[in-house]
Amino acid sequence: MPELPEVEVVRAGLAPAVTGARVAAVDVVDSRALTRHDAASGDFERLVTGARLEAAVRRGKFLWLPFGSDLAIVGHLGMTGQLLLRTPDHPGDDRHARIRLHLDHPEHGELRVDFVDQRTFGSLAVDRLVPTSDGEVAGFSAGITGSWARSIPSQVAHIARDPLDPAFDDEAFLAALARRASGVKRVLLDQNVVSGIGNIYADESLWAVRLHGEQPAASVSRRRARELLAAVREVLGRALAEGGTSFDEQYVNVNGASGYFAHSLNAYGRAGLPCPRCGTPMVREAFMNRSSHRCPRCQPLRRPRAPLSR
Repeated sequence: MPELPEVEVVRAGLAPAVTGARVAAVDVVDSRALTRHDAASGDFERLVTGARLEAAVRRGKFLWLPFGSDLAIVGHLGMTGQLLLRTPDHPGDDRHARIRLHLDHPEHGELRVDFVDQRTFGSLAVDRLVPTSDGEVAGFSAGITGSWARSIPSQVAHIARDPLDPAFDDEAFLAALARRASGVKRVLLDQNVVSGIGNIYADESLWAVRLHGEQPAASVSRRRARELLAAVREVLGRALAEGGTSFDEQYVNVNGASGYFAHSLNAYGRAGLPCPRCGTPMVREAFMNRSSHRCPRCQPLRRPRAPLSR
């Protein structure tokens, strides 16, 4: 599933095409791509047609395109969703195309954004913007701001900020870790605590600081927790610089190009291969209907010390 680096690459590619563009027309090819859209708020096509898009904004793995006084097109890519930037004369022969947005940009002319989704787990929706709970800018938009900047789509409001967000609260994250008895990897994947990390980047970050994913979060010292947060930021930053992680054709940017961070992975997907640090064969373990990858030597599970009896 696309996570922060992959979605940010898509956001950055869309931004020049959508910022300031007017939606000239909308083709809803498959209504299953509107599962997150509340029909009671109005017809998606009617609401979007004629709208002037203000920016492309991201929080975690959610994207939104604000328009009007308090509305936005919200995109969630799910497992296989893609937002592809097309020229207006593109044949549109993607058999998994679900929605097409025909744009008229004052500088770039006519463009088209196709929402393509093989398994229809992703969705587009029109949602109302609500004020952010902390009063800070809602998401990353590369410096483009407007009256919408401190508002967030209602269906995204519960999603925590990501570690690359300037308004991310380090102390609140450290406090959340200290309160949790569950494994530290589960906390990293909890979207109510921190967003955008995902399974791949959690494994990479835990490998970097030699932590077992099942290590109780509350047993991780404050110093180690700070090291983990720094590692998360470093891993996400490197993945973003390399265009995200691709293992097949499902994740691509707006131009159809794959990310290359898969070639730089130290832990994820390396079961049976030598640990890049110590040479011990890496292991793969079941984790929440997914997999965890770690080095059994570098990342042992350390049981918390029992409290002293009185």
